[in-house]
This record gives sequence, C-alpha cells and structure tokens, in this order.
Amino acid sequence: MKARALAGVLLLAAACRGGASKDSGAAAEKTTPTPDTPTGVRVAVVAHATLPVMVSAPGHTAALMQQKLRAPFAGTLTELRVVDGDPVSRGQSLGAIVARESEAALSGAREMLRQAATPGEKSNAERALALAEKNLVRRTLVASWNGAVIAHTASAGDRVTEDQEILTISDAASLVFLADVPQSDLPRIRPGQKATVALAGGRAPVDGGVHSILPGANSADFTGQVRVDLPGAATLGPIGLFGAARILVGERTGVAVVPDAAVLRDDVSGVSRLCLAAGGKAHWIDVTTGVKDSGRTEIVTPPLADGQAVIVSGLVGLPEGMRVSVESK
Repeated sequence: MKARALAGVLLLAAACRGGASKDSGAAAEKTTPTPDTPTGVRVAVVAHATLPVMVSAPGHTAALMQQKLRAPFAGTLTELRVVDGDPVSRGQSLGAIVARESEAALSGAREMLRQAATPGEKSNAERALALAEKNLVRRTLVASWNGAVIAHTASAGDRVTEDQEILTISDAASLVFLADVPQSDLPRIRPGQKATVALAGGRAPVDGGVHSILPGANSADFTGQVRVDLPGAATLGPIGLFGAARILVGERTGVAVVPDAAVLRDDVSGVSRLCLAAGGKAHWIDVTTGVKDSGRTEIVTPPLADGQAVIVSGLVGLPEGMRVSVESK
C-alpha cells in the first residue's frame, strides 16, 4: 500500500515538472526574436552644423605677481592671523611685530615688578612698566592688495630680523591658468584665441583668452605650458587650483553630425560604425569620425544627407538587415 502511494507521488511530481518545462519552453518560444518580429529602436536624424575645434589640456591657476611681506625692523612677531591658503583683502591686518628694544624694556619692567620687595621698589617698577608700555614700538602688518597667502616663513612668537620675509601673498588681479598642452597641439595655439577654464570644486567655467606659449617644454610628458589670461579672476579663490582648459583653435563648418550615442567603435580594430534605419531595416556602415562637441560627432565619410535616420538606442547586437520599428521617446 505504501509502495503504491509513493509511486503516485513520484508520478505526480514528474508530471508537474514536465508541465513547467513545457510552459517555460512555450514562453521562451514566444519571446525569442524572429526575422519577422521587428526590434524596437530609437533614432535621431543626421544634421549639418558648425562644430568648434577645441584643444583640451589640464593645468592649474598661478599668480604672476606676489607680495613679500617683510619685517619693518628687528623684533618679535607677536601675532600672525592668517595661514597658507587664506584669502586676504587690501588693508587687512595680518599680524603684528614689536621692536626688539621695546620688547626688552617691557620684559625688564615686568621682571622688576615681579622681584619688587618693598613698596618703593614696587612703585618704581610700576612706573617703569607704564613707561615701557607707553613707548612700545609695535607695527601692524597689512596686506597691500587682494589675494591669498601662498607661504609663510615665520610664526607667532618668532624673533625676526629687519627685512626678514614673513608672508608671501599672491595678487588676485594677476591670476592666470597654466595649461599643459600636448606638444603635438602647440602649433595650433595662437595668442588671442578664446578659451574656457573649468576649475575643481564645482565652480562655474570661466572665460579667458590665450596670452602666449611659455618657453620650455616638459620632456617627461611631452607638453608645453600655455598661459590663459582670466579677466575678473580675483573671485576665483586661492591659486594652485587644478582644472582643464578648452581652447578654440578653429571651426568645422557645414559638417554632418550625429549624436555620440549613434557611433559604435570597436576598440580592437579601431573601426567606427553607424546603424541606419532605412526601409524598416537595420543597415550598418563603417564611418570615419571627426570633431566631437557637446554630445555630437562629425561624420567625415561616407557622405550623409540631412534627415537620414540613425539608430541611437537598441543598436548593440542588432544584426544587419534586421527589421526595426521606431519607438517614440
């Protein structure tokens, strides 16, 4: 009896598995693409436009002019209110220095007061201290222009000599961008060309212009420095910010362009291809690309006409001659 019951359970399980397999097979058969089933794609049309020819290069901001803040006389730097990287404004108090002679007189009077043992000695010491404080020679260190602290060579409490350098401050009005341009692109760079500089930190791009190609070259990475002037750069913040410059070196007028998404490039062979949607079917062509800008790619060859439909979505793995249906966006 038990044997018959067990056999029935096994038969029922086998039937369920068989039914599930049939259902799965039917579902697979139902969803498998066939030549008669169009593949949904999205398309864009070929247009003719003018594209800018840009040279892009990384770099950093730098100050052409710097102020060396020096000690006016020998003494002690009693205050220093800024650190490297701090922005400063013209006329801002940055610290203070006390002359060596004044410091000596003040220290002597304080020591007299500390050692005073009688009312007379205490009275004399207090008068000496008041006189030392009255005659104290103290000079405030003031910024001469707007900029940022680049470096410091003394700290609060340090003894300094006359004319000793204390701070180095950049001049915000002299801020430029130094772009490291590949040597192969340097022949295309000319003074006066327009440029756009994007700096790190989410700042808005800044318009500028090429001033010159600086002498010398970096043999390690085969680049040369190009100075890009930035009018109104005083608001950009501290120097040394990294970023990238895009320099306009020319234009491609009336060229055929397609969205970047329409171009597939084989990284192994280096061949770029487009898939046209013509007569309801996919047709692949090899293309030569040119300038890229703002999500558009120039197609140099073969010639393309305005309005030709190129597939921009659903083209990966799409066979030649496959029927396609254009989906709405």
